[in-house]
Amino acid sequence: MKCDPANPKGSGIVDIWQETFPVRFGVIDKSDRLTLDAVFQFFQEMAMSHAENLGVGREDMAGTGQVWILSRMSVLVKSRPKFCDTITVRSWPCGWEKLFAMRDFDIRDKNDTAIVAARSAWLIVDMEKRRPLRPQSVMDNLPQNEGVRALTPEDNGTASLEERKDLQKAAERKALYTDIDFNGHVNNVRYVQWIEDTLDPQILEKADKFRIDINYMNEIMLGETAELLSAPISGENNAFAFEGRKKDGGQTAFRAELRLG
Repeated sequence: MKCDPANPKGSGIVDIWQETFPVRFGVIDKSDRLTLDAVFQFFQEMAMSHAENLGVGREDMAGTGQVWILSRMSVLVKSRPKFCDTITVRSWPCGWEKLFAMRDFDIRDKNDTAIVAARSAWLIVDMEKRRPLRPQSVMDNLPQNEGVRALTPEDNGTASLEERKDLQKAAERKALYTDIDFNGHVNNVRYVQWIEDTLDPQILEKADKFRIDINYMNEIMLGETAELLSAPISGENNAFAFEGRKKDGGQTAFRAELRLG
């Protein structure tokens, strides 16, 4: 069934949303390959389009006083597609775990091989009280896609990341207009870009594979400044831990671990 991002509800309910397109110039780095933040951008768009298709999009949820908030994401990039490669990006809901609504993603190459796999955990939040709600009432009405999983249980996707004591300040970022999304806070993709910007560009350009695990913990609003902290992960090559903290008050906004191969 055709998935039309311009009219997500036009083709009836789709269990697995997918879109096929070429890797364009704006999503590659000097290595001529897809960037990690572009992967997050693709996944964000797939999730939004599929939510609209399933009747739980922005306006649908706002009508019930609810909003989707991304809480955790684990992404494994097994092979980075190159400029002009044709890729198919897919996304599907897959039940819930405790307070989290789960959604998986993958990117497939022209041979239908999964070259990127991801799992995400979302909260359904009461817009007025800014408190999470139990997800069953929404997820029970969505496709369950039982047995269709992008990551194996051994991948331990969307795990909670523990606080680290060895992090050192790497940078500061003030949340400006282009960082802020429809929900009024720094967009999830921006945090990945901030992480990338703390590293030596050559390390990112040379990497053939990535794994990133990120926990989104507290909002950063327009005008607020974040301190970005990082440290190598002991005993691993090209592996780094990150944390973003609000400069005023020290509240943790996100934690992440990035491994490059």
